[in-house]
Amino acid sequence: MNWITGTLGSSIGKKLMMAITGISFCGFLAAHLAGNLTIYGGQEAFNSYAEHLHSLGPLVTVAEIGLLAFALVHVITGLVLFLGNLKARPVRYAVNKSAGGRTLGSATMPYTGVILLAFIVFHLLNFHFVDKTDTTIFNIVSNAFGNPVYVAIYILSMIVAAVHVSHGFWSAFQTIGANHPKYMPLIRTLSIVFAVVVGIGFGFLPIYIFLLA
Repeated sequence: MNWITGTLGSSIGKKLMMAITGISFCGFLAAHLAGNLTIYGGQEAFNSYAEHLHSLGPLVTVAEIGLLAFALVHVITGLVLFLGNLKARPVRYAVNKSAGGRTLGSATMPYTGVILLAFIVFHLLNFHFVDKTDTTIFNIVSNAFGNPVYVAIYILSMIVAAVHVSHGFWSAFQTIGANHPKYMPLIRTLSIVFAVVVGIGFGFLPIYIFLLA
């Protein structure tokens, strides 16, 4: 037990927790996007997908609790690491160079993370916790994205998500030990591809609904 707490309490342990939870969220994003794409099949297809998902009952509840637990670990650990780095280097470098593989994603991870957290709360309030009595999930989505302000918020949030994922994806694999000259170029490429798929895949959905509305 002391070994476990000692490891998880170390900087390496915290980064490992960030990596594991981050990869899990990437898997969730892929599955969530695949489900949302059924909206292109029309109202009946999308409602059927939602009903099938909710019919899983306890399994969905367990998955939601697991996601919540992972989110808490990811957010709290990320905050601890950020504050630790800030404390270790209270004065920013005079010159901000991109050497050492520094990218927009890596430079903005804490900030895009905070924006995504706010968006997730916004998303849950608008879709998950709304009253679903005498309506369907398609109608809820259609009504929400009939508002151009909602559309703009979701598109901007998906751009932020793409930037966040573009670094988080390959960084997570690097943390768990995949940092090999032979594989990292491929993983970095896959990271960019996945980020683009997430950004465009989720970002175009509200545009499509808005045009239908």
